[in-house]
Amino acid sequence: MSATNKRFLICNCEKSMKMDGKAIARAIGETGLTVHTNLCRGQIGVFEGAVAAGDEIVVACTQESPLFAEVADAAGREVAAFVNIRETAGWTTDKTTTAPKMAALLAAASLPIKPARLRTISSDGLCLVMGEGQTAFDAAAMLNRTLSVTLLLTGADDILLPAVLDFPVFRGKVSMAHGSLGAFDVVVDGYAAMLPSSRGEPQFGLARDGARSTCSVLFDMTGDAPLFARPAGRDGYFRADPGDPAAVMRAVFEASAYEGEFEKPIYVSYDAAICAHERSKKTGCTKCIDNCPPSAITPAGDEVLIDADICGGCGNCAAHCPTGAVSYDYPVRAQLVERVQTLAQTYLAAGGKSPVLLIHDRTHGAPLINAMARLGRGLPANVIPLELHSTTGIGHDLMASALAAGFRSLVVLVDPRKTGELNALNEEVALLDALTGGMALGANRVLILDASDPDIVESTLYEFEPAPEIARTAFAPVGGKREVARAAIAILAKAGQAESDLIRLPESAPYGSINVDKQRCTLCMACVSACPADALRDNPDKPQLRFVEAACVQCGICAATCPETAISLEARYNFAPTVMQPVTLNEDEPAECIRCGTPFAARGMLDKVKEKLGGTHWMFQSEERVALLQMCENCRLEALAADGGDPFAIAHRSRIRTTDDYLEAGKRGLSIDDFFRED
Repeated sequence: MSATNKRFLICNCEKSMKMDGKAIARAIGETGLTVHTNLCRGQIGVFEGAVAAGDEIVVACTQESPLFAEVADAAGREVAAFVNIRETAGWTTDKTTTAPKMAALLAAASLPIKPARLRTISSDGLCLVMGEGQTAFDAAAMLNRTLSVTLLLTGADDILLPAVLDFPVFRGKVSMAHGSLGAFDVVVDGYAAMLPSSRGEPQFGLARDGARSTCSVLFDMTGDAPLFARPAGRDGYFRADPGDPAAVMRAVFEASAYEGEFEKPIYVSYDAAICAHERSKKTGCTKCIDNCPPSAITPAGDEVLIDADICGGCGNCAAHCPTGAVSYDYPVRAQLVERVQTLAQTYLAAGGKSPVLLIHDRTHGAPLINAMARLGRGLPANVIPLELHSTTGIGHDLMASALAAGFRSLVVLVDPRKTGELNALNEEVALLDALTGGMALGANRVLILDASDPDIVESTLYEFEPAPEIARTAFAPVGGKREVARAAIAILAKAGQAESDLIRLPESAPYGSINVDKQRCTLCMACVSACPADALRDNPDKPQLRFVEAACVQCGICAATCPETAISLEARYNFAPTVMQPVTLNEDEPAECIRCGTPFAARGMLDKVKEKLGGTHWMFQSEERVALLQMCENCRLEALAADGGDPFAIAHRSRIRTTDDYLEAGKRGLSIDDFFRED
């Protein structure tokens, strides 16, 4: 890689880890790389000099990042990136050299990152505290120092009321809540205000159900089930076990700061133009809705709505979206694939062997890695960590790209508390297994490790046997999700030995074909107009139903739309060159107009219409009327007009009847109606 205008500062942390500076320098292309021993203290001048020189600095230390950031800020500059090579590489008992791994981590950290869009959220500090007894009252009193608190008691037997009450107290239970930080809506049953004359225990007025209110912060210490399906991902909702004083204090401390304006990343973007959710009230794909833990995605006609305030950035929607309509932006796909490729290429070029990609998050995985490094054996030298906001947000496109770049296997470390949110990840892994298995490359290349014990994680990683290498090929990750995935799959296929061009895939796969029952299909082309991916097409010159398999996302809207139930789906991956070209699924002879001979419809569809309407519908009781069905539009209008049934006659304004008309009709012995008809 090119290190122009970049300055790498590495440190062996007072010689607590082995560092081969020369090998690292060769791998990252950094001339004059120096291994420091006390960069954050005795050698801080080196860092200050780099800042003064205007270098783009990458510091191989995260523990002292606040100190380095403060020094850089004092000089009006900032550090380009901090990267942890101590806990992730240096502190290990593995005797294999860690220089390739350190170089890979440094190279990846130096890549530019496009920041995600930010959303500003305002909180006025209105806080609803829910709980029972003196514990809830005391928590409310502490929160009221910085927030504007209202206390909703579920029980009040042991409360000693103070002489001065700084916040309102009510009794009741929240029966329904929705929203997020700054905009919660709640419904309270059994709602009653505390009487100011309460002497001993609190006394309350008449209760009523269905009371509604709004607030910016919810503090739940009822000990009951959470108000939301995914409480950990709901900004502004704090939940603590009332029987755990330490947990209550932590929650109080955190919630106390939630007044003012906050910036939240917008984790995903949405392109409604390629969404395959629905067409004409026929539902197709619901993968994003079904796999959103906090229910931040809701249907909205042909599209879906994503509530950025509720979205916690799990990425399930983007990982499982068949078209790429929902795309993860934290980071964007192209940058994530490039980072994975850089890790593999740098590691292998520096002489690393059997690389395994360990995907983890900051809140669960990073502390486990830290514990393993400080108290255990640390990570194996061939296990290269990649920290993401969420580990469930990876799809088969990233997995296939990692295998194509040189990683032999992947380990996805997930929080056991989120095992109920792994459906999308499991299905993406099953899709990759089907692909690699069909290419004779072996399945089970991705291990989902749900553990919270560092000893279990450590033992699993040291005992893990990587699969054989597939390729060492990087490609430009341009285009959407399907383009990136197909590029990676093509690299895998080139190295594999598939028995045929077709690989059977799980039903949830976003690749496949459709089967058309020609006996049922009338070529009405309803499926063509409904297809959101332009995979189904007609032929303007003749009655033909055509299909481009590479474009099909297996959403099922065509099957749901077909009035003859003639379409079924077939999940598969097709390597044949024809997958990019339209193929004819059904065709028919054109029906010609019986008057002018112009082709105007498919013969099968016309016969079906005649069968359905001829002799049964009131408009087509006679043979003359049935013959209208066999005419083109122009001839049909001419025939109707000649028969006295001019369809445009209603557009002519009726002639005004005058006194002269009545007199003339009287002279001729006609009624006025007969006179007008004769006229």
